[in-house]
Amino acid sequence: MGWNEYAENLGLANRVTEPAVRQAMEELSIPIGSRGVDVGCGIGQHTLGLAELVSPHGKVTGLDISPDNLAVARGLIARSPISRRVQLIQGDLLHLPFHDGAFDWAWCADTLWPVAVCDDPVAGIGELARVVRPGGIVAILYWSSQNLLPGYPALEARLNSAFATTAPYLSGVSPQQHFLRALGWLREAGLEQPAARSYVAEVQAPLSPEMREAVAYLLSMMWGDLEPHVSRDDWDSYQQLCRPDSPRFIPDSVDYYGFLTYTLFYGRAVARKD
Repeated sequence: MGWNEYAENLGLANRVTEPAVRQAMEELSIPIGSRGVDVGCGIGQHTLGLAELVSPHGKVTGLDISPDNLAVARGLIARSPISRRVQLIQGDLLHLPFHDGAFDWAWCADTLWPVAVCDDPVAGIGELARVVRPGGIVAILYWSSQNLLPGYPALEARLNSAFATTAPYLSGVSPQQHFLRALGWLREAGLEQPAARSYVAEVQAPLSPEMREAVAYLLSMMWGDLEPHVSRDDWDSYQQLCRPDSPRFIPDSVDYYGFLTYTLFYGRAVARKD
């Protein structure tokens, strides 16, 4: 997959996920005029959303380890009227190129994956907290669940189970390293007032052509590579229900309703002890 296709796919997913992500951002009550960092910013979609919240005098720094991601992000942000509120730099989540307390808050979405990205998520959160002033917010966000095959709960459960055992950021992860245990990570990293909350992004018929395309991408992204890991009957059912060229494509149902959730974990940084 080329980077242009990758960026296009992220844009498709964002059509569905954006309402939940936006709710999570608003939960933090990020102050107008504040300075924040979006760690693992990808192609910059969250970075722009955060920059809108700190307007008109705040600033958001987007950081990503991939120069290809940043190239796409620069193009996206250059087209935005709030581009002056954003700067983008290349860097590593585990070794942030910022001094202690440089920001009022830090945001990290779908990035801090134990094993796949870092062996010690507590250390990763500690690095986020290091660059946030005492009392500032450290927030991590994860896509946490989905119900996209209404009427087929057993099939969806089996597909999700196969996904959980094959996805590089879920397989081989101990219970303590599972992302839904992130409240413990926050506490171990020394953050105060740790809290968690989930948000729902819903899809309901009739779907616009743009939303139909987005849902089709999500169905493919989640389960499209699972043929070797599920039964022949389940794979046949997946193709019938989830391929947009199928006459049984489930998002075309007149009563289609599906949703996914994002879960936000956040706490407040404390003064560092030298």
